[in-house]
Amino acid sequence: MTDATLQRLALTDKLGVEIDPELLSLALTHRSYAYENGGIPHNERLEFLGDAILGQAVTVHLYTRHPELEEGGLAKRRASVVSTVALAEVARTIGLGDHVLLGRGETQTGGRDKDSILADVMEAVIGAAYLSAGADEAAALVLRLVAPLMADPERYGAAMDPKTSLQELAARLNLSPPVYDVVAAGPDHDRVFTATVAVGEVARDGVGTSKKQAEMAAALAVWRDLSATA
Repeated sequence: MTDATLQRLALTDKLGVEIDPELLSLALTHRSYAYENGGIPHNERLEFLGDAILGQAVTVHLYTRHPELEEGGLAKRRASVVSTVALAEVARTIGLGDHVLLGRGETQTGGRDKDSILADVMEAVIGAAYLSAGADEAAALVLRLVAPLMADPERYGAAMDPKTSLQELAARLNLSPPVYDVVAAGPDHDRVFTATVAVGEVARDGVGTSKKQAEMAAALAVWRDLSATA
């Protein structure tokens, strides 16, 4: 059994669902890797499918478990759980970045820890689970993955609006307001933004395909650090 096969088995054990090996491999294949390897298929179609499965599973769960919430409240909770930042956090808990097939450029620029890539691959894996094991197993997988987010009410606001949550937390801790610095790299059609946010002595980076996305990722990272010590 090859190392790659063993790694995929370890990943499926963490996911708790049997996924067809070819579909799992496809789900883990980023377009940058596909381009560098002769234009082989990549994960964007599975990502499209997984996004729909994710949204439906979370929507049904919130609707049935929270009859006290109006539409606006349900929508806010769903948005916080299915956001790029939240999905990337979920992906990190299972070490998904270690399994992603990336091109050389993405690998060199830290693609395995980029929120946008991790979130997209997470959705693709959900899509692969749906095709392999069916709707019920895929929905169960979604709910297992996002359970920690939905179990912690304070995280709803932070995952949905990290910048505001960080500003409020800094004020409560009597710290200076967050300071942001953003740099961009890459061609116009494939721009990558890296944001650094500092609050007091705590500073963290965030990466995204837009300035806003990068700032949100960095803000959530600092919010996590400060919340852990508050």
